[in-house]
Amino acid sequence: MKPVMNVPPANARAAAVHLLKRVLQKRQLLEEVLDPELKGLSPRDRTLARAITSTTLRHLGVIDTLIDKMLDRPLPEKAVELQHILRIGITQILFLNIPSHAAVHDTVELVPAGSKHKGLTNALLRRIDRQGAKLLEKIDIPRSNTPDWLWTAWEAHYGAEIARKIALAHLNEAALDISVKSNPEAWAERLEANILPTGTLRRKSGGSLPDLAGFDEGEWWVQDAAAALPAKLFGDVKDKLIVDLCAAPGGKTAQLAAAGARVIALDRSKSRLGRLEENLIRLHLTAILQVADAETFTAPEKPDGILLDAPCSSTGTLRRHPDVAYLKSAADVEKLSLLQARLLEAASTQLAPGGLLVYSVCSLQGEEGEQQIAALLARDPSLKRQPIHPAEIGGASELINADGDLRCLPFHLGGMDGFYAARLVKISGAQA
Repeated sequence: MKPVMNVPPANARAAAVHLLKRVLQKRQLLEEVLDPELKGLSPRDRTLARAITSTTLRHLGVIDTLIDKMLDRPLPEKAVELQHILRIGITQILFLNIPSHAAVHDTVELVPAGSKHKGLTNALLRRIDRQGAKLLEKIDIPRSNTPDWLWTAWEAHYGAEIARKIALAHLNEAALDISVKSNPEAWAERLEANILPTGTLRRKSGGSLPDLAGFDEGEWWVQDAAAALPAKLFGDVKDKLIVDLCAAPGGKTAQLAAAGARVIALDRSKSRLGRLEENLIRLHLTAILQVADAETFTAPEKPDGILLDAPCSSTGTLRRHPDVAYLKSAADVEKLSLLQARLLEAASTQLAPGGLLVYSVCSLQGEEGEQQIAALLARDPSLKRQPIHPAEIGGASELINADGDLRCLPFHLGGMDGFYAARLVKISGAQA
């Protein structure tokens, strides 16, 4: 099949094909390629292209299973672009409720005129329109949509039942979760949102954020309900010095600053720290920002607390970032686990006795969560676990594991990021 995507995409469906190529072939994060790829499209086409792409990635395993079932023989290895075209066509018909005549016609138009694959594409998509629902009934949907490396890891760590519930939860797009500076009841009414037990406001996703009440005034920021919990584990932080390692994009920095803490927020990336600064300006909050490596950073004084929201595989964010399942691997988890261990050791040396260390990752992988903290406590006798109590997180006891750590799963509280957090207290200055 001749390449047809060497020029900027002219419409939403062409853009979706382009985006799939960037993610699945060039292994680039969807969020990082959206703006450059969608530049020049109308707002409506930008929204549609993003919806087609993210939905395709969310259901990619099932879509590819359907394609395999309907073809007499597999597509040629070089027909990658045709595969993307078929994928987005199926997505529109089965998962986005786009009228089939429009979905089929406009998708077939992406195949070059005269190509032998034009008729194949038309026939396959029309069959999906007629028989797609029945074909779906024969597929194990959560298993098909979960790459083998993730399914195996989740079964081993959580058991088969929980692994399946996690995979089912990933079929649903995340709602819009919001953290507010104050008066959540009033803002819930103004934003037409519900208040979760943990204090997060939740409203249906969609629409323009700047158009919502309170955005320009800096009264709130977007933050998943799970991501809003680690900063709460310090308790009353008024006038205390808290160091936020790996701070960008700054949701937790904002929480701490809004609660009256003296915050030092650092990140290795100058550009990411710049975005954090922009967020703080909008929110009318202040923190000391520093471009620095968390492994070698030394605070000007011993902090009362350190928040280490460590770099991780991000497998807990698949409801919002389904591309992560196809861009990360078990090898990445192993590599990141080594970095997390180094960062934890560096953070421990910064604390005086009585200081708190809160470690968190937006990961479902045990190696980055429970196993990471178990290994740290085994090798560092200067730290002790300080269990989390349900009252600290709005009574949501289902979010606390047997060790007293935070373990959020994607099906908790109606849907939230997979997240792990542990609170440790420094009990001496000595390390083994």
